[in-house]
Amino acid sequence: MELANRVQALTQSSTIAISSKAKKLKDAGHDVIGLGFGEPDFNTPEHIIEAAKEAMEAGLTKYTPAGGVIELKKAIMNKFKNDQNLEYDFDEVIVTTGAKYALYALFQVLLNEGDEVIIPTPYWVSYPDQVTLASGIPVYITGLEKNDFKITKEQLEKVITSKTKALIINSPSNPTGMMYTKHELAQLGQVCLEHNVLIISDEIYEKLIYTDDLHISVAQLSDQLKNQTVIINGVSKSHAMTGWRIGYAAGPQKIIKAMTNLASHATSNPASISQYAAIRAYEDGQKDIISKMNEVFKERLNTMYDLLVDIPGITCVKPKGAFYLFLNVKEAANMNGLESVDDWVTALLEEEKVALVPGSAFGSPDNVRLSYATSLDLLEEAARRIKRFVMKNI
Repeated sequence: MELANRVQALTQSSTIAISSKAKKLKDAGHDVIGLGFGEPDFNTPEHIIEAAKEAMEAGLTKYTPAGGVIELKKAIMNKFKNDQNLEYDFDEVIVTTGAKYALYALFQVLLNEGDEVIIPTPYWVSYPDQVTLASGIPVYITGLEKNDFKITKEQLEKVITSKTKALIINSPSNPTGMMYTKHELAQLGQVCLEHNVLIISDEIYEKLIYTDDLHISVAQLSDQLKNQTVIINGVSKSHAMTGWRIGYAAGPQKIIKAMTNLASHATSNPASISQYAAIRAYEDGQKDIISKMNEVFKERLNTMYDLLVDIPGITCVKPKGAFYLFLNVKEAANMNGLESVDDWVTALLEEEKVALVPGSAFGSPDNVRLSYATSLDLLEEAARRIKRFVMKNI
């Protein structure tokens, strides 16, 4: 039986694929260092786990409203008010089964066949496929490395057409860790206002910042921009809750209502226990949790950055947030006699048992993504192996 046309071009997420390959090698007895997955290596904080236990013991194990329980919506609304001075009503917030599903549902309710979504490169791997699944057309703008991988208003203006429906902004970015400034967001926002383009602001890494730079949401710059922005966020990265699958979206009531209706048929509701755990995540000790995690990530970032840029053929723009280094290894691949960075990544895994994600998965074929969400000892060993691999193949 033939599969539907809309799924035939889909492939497995590259980050999951490389991690699966690394796991197979590890299961076969090899000493593999996997630096592919994008999740904190910390366990979920104990008080959040306790909240889940309390919810189960209280019998809160039934269906919930499709868009999430009122208590969690209120906690999310308070978070927006406290962090960004943004005010949303209950019908302007939806809780979803992970931030990834929030994006999926948004594209499904937003796009008609042929509608265009502008995606800056490098991009998170699922953006293009999700747009395509919703019958949309991804339109790419290259974020140049010399501009910290960020796009400009001039680039944006050149690609907008009558079919442009939305622009995706991911700050801090996966895979680059770069952040847009207030001025840069204002410029991009003004272009979107002039052309009636919806802004999809993916802010899942907003709490993971290792400089004095402040996270700015384009929605907080003006009422007009707030009304033309859908914010995507969740507790996965900020609270080490990737497996709990709680994300959310906030934006215009019409869009959120449509997403809620879709979710009611697709997922029924996010897991009840996870929702009550997420309430506790936002109510208790949020700043302490994030501060401690960021201290560890910052040390790893600084250590790995210094070790890796010292390797011949490898350069890197130092990131400000998230937990990735987006290394340019094109010269190293050439020095090692390999035709592409993808080949370099494969050879590194086979010879030195270090798993990285090729930049081609993010629309940037000269780069690789390295996640430093693992122990410093393993990261330092990975850096030694990468250096050995490069040097012995020159």
